Parts: sequence; C-alpha cells; structure tokens
Amino acid sequence: MRFNKVIKIANYTVSEKSKVFIIAEAGVNHNGDINVARRLIDIAVGAGADAVKFQAFKTEHLILKNIKKAPYQLRTTNSKESQFDMLKKLELTKEENVELKNYCKRKGIIFLTTAFDKYSLEEIGCLGLSAYKVSSTDITNLSFLKRVARKRKPVILSTGMGYFSDVKKALEEIYPFNKKVILLQCVSDYPVKDEEANLKVLNTYKREFDVLVGYSDHSSGIGAAPYAVAMG
Repeated sequence: MRFNKVIKIANYTVSEKSKVFIIAEAGVNHNGDINVARRLIDIAVGAGADAVKFQAFKTEHLILKNIKKAPYQLRTTNSKESQFDMLKKLELTKEENVELKNYCKRKGIIFLTTAFDKYSLEEIGCLGLSAYKVSSTDITNLSFLKRVARKRKPVILSTGMGYFSDVKKALEEIYPFNKKVILLQCVSDYPVKDEEANLKVLNTYKREFDVLVGYSDHSSGIGAAPYAVAMG
C-alpha cells in the first residue's frame, strides 16, 4: 500500500513538510446547546486551531439502553442517568450541523465532525465536508470504513485500542477506494498518563504503512502533543 503524502483539507495542505494541522476537539462538550457550540468554535479560532471537530450520532443506532456509563463519565455527570439518556441529550440535528458549519466558514476555521453510525454518516454527507474523521471505536468496523472511504474525501483515522493487525486490516479495506488517509496514534484513556502515550507508534505507522500520521491527544494540559510534533 502507498497512500497520498500530500492531502488537501479545505484550503490547507497536509504533508510531512507543512506546518502542523491542529484540530480542536469540541466533541459533545456543547452539552446539546447550540450557543455553547458556537462559543467552542470561537475559542478554537482564538487558540489558532486550523479546524474544529464535533461528533454526529444517533444514540439508538449507537448503544443499547442499558449500557452503564464509563468511570470518567460517572465522575462528571449524573450517576443515576444512563449512558443512553446522557448521549441522547448531546445529539446535534442536521440543521444544527449546517448552522455550525456556516458559522465556522464565517469565522475562518474548518468544520469537521466524526460520524459514529451509517445514518449520521449519510446525514452529514450534505455538509460538503473537506475530510471525514473516523473514531477509534470503528477501527474494526470494516463495512463502515468502506462507506467512509467511498466518499472520496480525506480520511482521518484514529487507532485507539486497536491491535497492529486491526490497523492493517482497516487500511486494506480503505485502500481500494481511497488513498487519502491520515493515521492517528491514539490512546483511549481519559485522561491518558504521560507514560502511556506511546508516541513511538508514530514511527511504526510511517515505516510500515508509508502514510501521513498524526496524534490524537487525550492528555491533560499541554500533554504529549508537542512531542508528537517533534516526531513528525
């Protein structure tokens, strides 16, 4: 496999020689409030980020109703509330995503969102996204990866909790349809400890897959990201 080493995302060119492409993770931190979502965009712009990323999902297509919250969710949200009910309040409608994308355009920052199910993937298809971000949770969801690859837009793929064989299989599934892939080293812990960042995986990905790489950081504070930059 040989992937593109120069990838265009909106008006930004990502390559091994370009300056760092920084995505601010807004995620679901808007708490279901469109005004908070706009404020997160403003903060990302003020911080100098190149893009800001939200999340798109339909809760009923994502998890069962009896799923318990993760420990970090229990520490920061209502412990009596199910994960299903919590996530349901955090969904953004199609119209809200359009509004946020337009707001990003006015503010001069790239709008991105991670789709977590095929229904949301098709819904955000109308947004004219410049790239598609895929969560670590879908590293083994090969049918979903193929759907994303067929969009023919750059794919930014996180690899948290994936074995090397999972990453290899995911890339093999994408490759026939799309050569524009950026592979992100990611540790799925919240927050990740410094000693668990495992940045040397970046070198492994570059060597084994000949692909552009990045780092998806779950550290507190400045964290491991500056060291990932030094590693290319």
